Amino acid sequence: MARWFSAGARCSWRRLVICSLACLLIIQLYSFFSRVGARDPRVDDAKENGYYHPGRVWLDTDGNPIQAHGGGILFDEKSGTNYWYGEYKDGPTYHAQKTGTARVDVIGVGCYSSKNLWEWKYEGIVLAAEERNETHDLYKLKVLERPKVIHNDKTRKYVMWMHIDDATYSKASVGIAVSNSPTGPFEYLHSQRPNGFDSRDMTVFKDDDGMAYLIYSSVRNKEIHISPLNGDYLGVTNRTVRALVGQHREAPAVFKHQGVYYMVTSGCSGWAPNEALVHEAESILGPWESIGNPCVGANKDFRVATFFSQSTFVLPMPGAVPGSFIFMADRWNPADLRDSRYVWLPLTVRARNQRYTGLPLWSRVSIFWHKKWRIPLRKNGEIDYVTDLHHEQRFGEQRRPATK
Repeated sequence: MARWFSAGARCSWRRLVICSLACLLIIQLYSFFSRVGARDPRVDDAKENGYYHPGRVWLDTDGNPIQAHGGGILFDEKSGTNYWYGEYKDGPTYHAQKTGTARVDVIGVGCYSSKNLWEWKYEGIVLAAEERNETHDLYKLKVLERPKVIHNDKTRKYVMWMHIDDATYSKASVGIAVSNSPTGPFEYLHSQRPNGFDSRDMTVFKDDDGMAYLIYSSVRNKEIHISPLNGDYLGVTNRTVRALVGQHREAPAVFKHQGVYYMVTSGCSGWAPNEALVHEAESILGPWESIGNPCVGANKDFRVATFFSQSTFVLPMPGAVPGSFIFMADRWNPADLRDSRYVWLPLTVRARNQRYTGLPLWSRVSIFWHKKWRIPLRKNGEIDYVTDLHHEQRFGEQRRPATK
């Protein structure tokens, strides 16, 4: 989430402030009314087990709220286990300066494990903050955001990349850590500006051929940069590709379907939500084409604010029809960042042979709003689509999203 604005972005500052305040007020009200009914996997309730309730408190198997903000999922093939890494924000929210952004001191990267993507066991802080050394990148008064972990098949190491910054967001770098185990501990190596470019919101993507890439907001959030990682995933090559130049996009979440690459991004509006866009490319190195807002369902206010959340990751939906994914997003609460919520929703990609001439570009990718849903189960070889009673659309079907 950008806490820095360029001169071009400041041109509509007054309108942005008004819209942001309105969105944050709605988030506060929603958070207040959704404190009840936290999803607790310890409760044996057949009617609720396995269901996602986007925006509600989500508890781990110990009964504590999950702290994995701005995170991503690693599926470990050896153990058949999913690992969810994210910012551990279970501390007080404050402002470092009167005009500074809301923040929580760095605690570290939290890790949770699950076999079913619904019941999450807390594995601990796998990369901890530095309490005393003020010059260290992980010093508690600095910034650690958007940690992502990938596995290197050659070195057999688990490699974590993250956004590293100072309290004023002027360092704008990426940090790298490594571990022999998905549950850590991770050893922090160093930070860098990839090929000399500033780097803020970022992600990493591992392709089918084992190549991995760093994707990050750069040039003061004016554009997205993509750099291949080297063989051990501990640095970038000397190649940098510019994408979405001048579009002021951040929070990239990259995924692939049928040989085509997709990227969901958000605009730059601080902690306040804004309109998502999805982009498509034949090669991860581009060129990238923007194809519109993928959000479907709910009302206009929800759609243009990405259901009051911001993208962080997209993962394949296990056991479902081809082209089905889970869109992971954060519903930030700058009044109490530890109470920021998770918005997980089904995302579908229309197969190329189903893309009819004349249909608008946004129909290729859709993120569906559901108050309640679960990953489709298979019964007698057939997919059983189960959603809330207020939205009967199946994940594999496409409808035109209501536009602005």
